[in-house]
Amino acid sequence: MSTRQHRVTPVSLPPESAVTKAYASTNLADAYSIELPPGASTNPELLARFIFANQAPWVGTLMAVRDAVVGGVGLKTAKQLASLDAQGKPGRLSIFKIYGTSPTEVVFGEDDKHLDFRLSVLCSSQPLPGGKRHLTLSTVVHCHNRLGRLYIFVIAPFHRLVVQSSLRRAAQIGWPSAVQA
Repeated sequence: MSTRQHRVTPVSLPPESAVTKAYASTNLADAYSIELPPGASTNPELLARFIFANQAPWVGTLMAVRDAVVGGVGLKTAKQLASLDAQGKPGRLSIFKIYGTSPTEVVFGEDDKHLDFRLSVLCSSQPLPGGKRHLTLSTVVHCHNRLGRLYIFVIAPFHRLVVQSSLRRAAQIGWPSAVQA
């Protein structure tokens, strides 16, 4: 696989993504795209599960630090949300609730007292010029109060690093093939 297929590129929110219109106002909106190699699955839910199952170990450490800080102020922790997934609750993708699926996109996220957020894994339905397909991971956040705005201010740089690292790592490991979909 070429290094070009490991390159994560910041892009605008895709207009065809459901998260683009998820909230009337957003406090954070970003999207990152990566090329999928020929033969890779374009099943968005399978790819999202693959991304979250293969995150770098430092992401788990970062989430543990986050949980220790936010648990004290009554916000949902990743550990609490992971227990819902472990219980086999339907409609969950890792620690997140699934809000919608289509053949090209899965939208997931969480609502909490300080903010709501949605993530999208969107696969290009048709190859782009040159026969290339892309996966775009988008995030939109709507804050409810000052705590939400402070939280986003603090975690936004880490969020961007985690998203880019997760996409790059998935590409380096090797995306699931279309026959696995």
